[in-house]
Amino acid sequence: MSATEVATPAQPEPVTPVKTAAGPAVAPAGAPPGLLDYGRDFVARIRGGDMGALPAILGLLVLCVAFAIMRERFLSAINFANLFTQGAAVTAIAMGLVFVLLLGEIDLSAGFASGVCAAVMATLIAEHGQPWWVAMLAAVGTGIVIGLVLGFLVARVGIPSFVVTLAAFLAFQGAVLLIIGQGGNVSIRDETIVAIANKNLPVYGGWILFAVLVLGFGASQLMRSVNRRRSGLTADPISVVALRTGALAVLAGFAVYVLNLERSRTAIVSLKGVPIVVPVILVLVVIGTYVLNRTSYGRHIYAVGGNAEAARRAGINVVSIRISCFVICSSMAAVGGIIAASRATSVDPNAGGSNTLLYAVGAAVIGGTSLFGGKGRIIDAVLGGAVVAVIDNGMGLMGYSAGVKFIVTGCVLALAASVDALSRKRAASTGRI
Repeated sequence: MSATEVATPAQPEPVTPVKTAAGPAVAPAGAPPGLLDYGRDFVARIRGGDMGALPAILGLLVLCVAFAIMRERFLSAINFANLFTQGAAVTAIAMGLVFVLLLGEIDLSAGFASGVCAAVMATLIAEHGQPWWVAMLAAVGTGIVIGLVLGFLVARVGIPSFVVTLAAFLAFQGAVLLIIGQGGNVSIRDETIVAIANKNLPVYGGWILFAVLVLGFGASQLMRSVNRRRSGLTADPISVVALRTGALAVLAGFAVYVLNLERSRTAIVSLKGVPIVVPVILVLVVIGTYVLNRTSYGRHIYAVGGNAEAARRAGINVVSIRISCFVICSSMAAVGGIIAASRATSVDPNAGGSNTLLYAVGAAVIGGTSLFGGKGRIIDAVLGGAVVAVIDNGMGLMGYSAGVKFIVTGCVLALAASVDALSRKRAASTGRI
């Protein structure tokens, strides 16, 4: 072999792109994926175990159709409005529980924590003459203190969250009795507090809310898609963004139209409009979604829930993340307690008890939040809360007892947990986690 031959590098052979019947195997660089590609990817994710909120959405559709067939009154405007006010408190508590469940922890005290906060608010208004905003701040402040204590015991002391929150469950039940008095009842007559769950927006206010919701959602989705493309990342096709926004516009427009119908059975008083509690829940959803999806803090929560040791080695303050999630959970429990007190216009010794905790945990899990940690969204609490509210409302219209409602809700919760476990196994077998 000559020196010239040694110095000459080997030339790579030209590569011919491999094509299939569907087209090129790899899309040209910079070409955005189409709607068909997105659909294929969606189906692949489902087959790989990433079910997301699909089971909750399908379950909600089936329940609504079934109850509509069996009870015509289920579709009435007044019952439609009742569904929003009926599930609002549980949904708010469930949104807080999502943060704790993302860590793979549990808070069994969230129900009675909401009762303690509501009792503090009601007592300050009724017995101490404090204005509504002072009482509400005190209620939320009580929730923050409760979360700090629970989070410290779990994250710093190392006591399992099940044990800590079970002890708090019993203690807070006693605290409500001490604040209100056994057999007592504190009435709430403040117009602002009562309006939260009992009053409605004017008709034009509902359409303004509709416009803000649809335009805001569409703009945020479009900006996210554009920003991801600029960064060289995969982004949803514009057609998918338009489809999502259009679907939201149809659903929200139908809801506002129905809620703006006259619901009063008498001519003396008019009852129409979107319940005030609806924009309250929407604001909480937007804030919670932004925190989890658009901030480094939210990414840290998912990291800790996915693998706490790996997160610690990556420099994440795991203790602070855990404590803060319990604070958020108890603060949202306070908001749920305020909504529940507004709806009942009073607080009694059983505030936050009965089925409150069971429904709140059920709402988060049914919506798609994993009990194993690291997987969940704020919207899951809303979808799960809707499922729970529809079950409770529909079976009530059909005349079933509370026992039957508990059995059905428990079966739905067990089914949701089974879907979560099976989807995780499927995802592990396909290498998606």
